[in-house]
Amino acid sequence: MNLWEKVKGQFIDVIEWVDATGDTLVWKFPRADNEIKNGAQLIVRESQMAVFMHEGEIGDVFGPGRVELTTNNIPVLTTLKSWKYAFNAPFKCDVFFVSTRQFTDLKWGTKNPIMMRDPEFGPVRLRAFGSYCIRVSDPAAFIRQIAGTDTLFQTDEITGQLRNILVSRFADALAESKIPMLDLAANYNEMGDLLGAKLQPEFDDYGTTLTKFLIENVSLPNEVEEVLDKRTKMGLVGNLNQYTQFQTAEAIEAMAANPSGGSGAMGMIAGVGMGNVVGGAMQGAAQPQPPAGGPPPLPPAVQWYAGINNQQAGPFTPEQLQQMIAQGQIDRDTLVWKQGMAGWEKAGQVDDLQGLFGAVPPPLPPD
Repeated sequence: MNLWEKVKGQFIDVIEWVDATGDTLVWKFPRADNEIKNGAQLIVRESQMAVFMHEGEIGDVFGPGRVELTTNNIPVLTTLKSWKYAFNAPFKCDVFFVSTRQFTDLKWGTKNPIMMRDPEFGPVRLRAFGSYCIRVSDPAAFIRQIAGTDTLFQTDEITGQLRNILVSRFADALAESKIPMLDLAANYNEMGDLLGAKLQPEFDDYGTTLTKFLIENVSLPNEVEEVLDKRTKMGLVGNLNQYTQFQTAEAIEAMAANPSGGSGAMGMIAGVGMGNVVGGAMQGAAQPQPPAGGPPPLPPAVQWYAGINNQQAGPFTPEQLQQMIAQGQIDRDTLVWKQGMAGWEKAGQVDDLQGLFGAVPPPLPPD
């Protein structure tokens, strides 16, 4: 051993960890042959814990602060190993630093869709994703169960297992909740808090605490979302006739404001007119049909036209004609017509109207 090595051996031994990675959970203090000098200074910073291990067995655990390592302040190892030299000579021991800060923005998500039965839409497939936060609450248990003797243990070595636990329990809770698909967004916070409390016992086994569990989104397959968007549009349109009438009014207003663009405006109005036709057909198709085996729909009322004062009047229903006959507005010589007749005929000569004149009393005889 040269002079410099002898001089270095006289310096106070300092054991500490400054983490610059941001994703390290456990770091083993490096030391040749794991030798630690008597009186070594242990520095544990806030959000850290130091775990001493000798021959694979965990001994003392130190929290934040500065400690001079002597026989008196590491009693567990002293008792376990019955060190008879009272640290007059260097001793061999592994020192693991464990980060106890929160590790945030860890992602979870479903690899495959979750099948569930929705009360409104029936069977649906849902995907979900979100984030969660953890911290090590029991360093000794974490090393025993997870990290072992790994000299550098980072978050990506455990997040896969934690994500599997979260997804499995989330899928079960989502199916059991029976919350309608369209109401899930209003229950993200409640479900996250409930699942966080329910999952904590499983995280305790790993010496960790699930400090936050967030559901960011629950979504449908793309093709189902497209159909749902169409349904939403139909709900926004509402009454198709009123909608197309509004479009027609807008087109006429645009044509009036831009006389030079008449051809384009006329094309717009023509398109709206076609929309009216299609809208009317759609509304007609949407009307409830009579059940199979039921009576047929009522026939449309007959429409009559009459020549009154040398002018065409109407259309009139048979009931209206009867009132007009009773009031003397129409007599047997009044010309009438309805669809299906070859031409105008006197009302008194039309068989369908004979009964109407028979129900009217004749005029009073002269005095």
